[in-house]
Amino acid sequence: MSTTPEARNVVLVHGGFVDGSGWRGVYDLLRADGYAVTVVQNPTLSLEGDVATTTRALDAQNGPTVLVGHSYGGAVISEAGNHPNVTALVYVAAFAPDKGESVNTLIADPPPGAPVPPILPPEGGFLFLDREKFAAAFAGDLPAEEARFLADSQVPWGLEALGGPVGQPAWQTKPSFYLVATDDHMIPPPAQRAMAERAGATVTETGGSHAVYVSKPGEVAALVKKAAAGAMA
Repeated sequence: MSTTPEARNVVLVHGGFVDGSGWRGVYDLLRADGYAVTVVQNPTLSLEGDVATTTRALDAQNGPTVLVGHSYGGAVISEAGNHPNVTALVYVAAFAPDKGESVNTLIADPPPGAPVPPILPPEGGFLFLDREKFAAAFAGDLPAEEARFLADSQVPWGLEALGGPVGQPAWQTKPSFYLVATDDHMIPPPAQRAMAERAGATVTETGGSHAVYVSKPGEVAALVKKAAAGAMA
């Protein structure tokens, strides 16, 4: 047993269809508590490209770092989290693929009765969510105008990002923490719990939509600080 050092750096990784601006609430809370926070802006064209972008952000950290991912960002941190600066992983309603798995393989067999995300047919190798159904599926607990803004500012999500397999998942060797959003209509809560259990993660649950990182910044920040405090590894 060894003690994971306390981390004062946090790197935040967004998911598909959105950019890093949704982390503002979490960012503000962590900054107020003295953490150095970096928000990664991934192009979400391919998993390989997003891992490379996240790795550059990790290269710039000056010591122990907590790496946080929302949704598809969980696949990114599972790969990029092997970086030596990373001391802990935090999954926020996120995918946590095992070796050889991708987001595609994880969503291929949804639980019976699970909500089906309103993903439109791909156009030119990219996916979007139906704007009119975005709020109910992705951001049910946000004010209507905020959910509408997210719908109307969607980032095209590349099919290569969904199909990119994870090589060696960092959660196999590093402490991980998982925030389950119990009102999520994008990634079913039972699937979140199963991935968290498989990763051996410390699990916290909260009522929240898939946009829990926006709607419940205090709970997200609290879990990040728990991960940063240093854990037995």
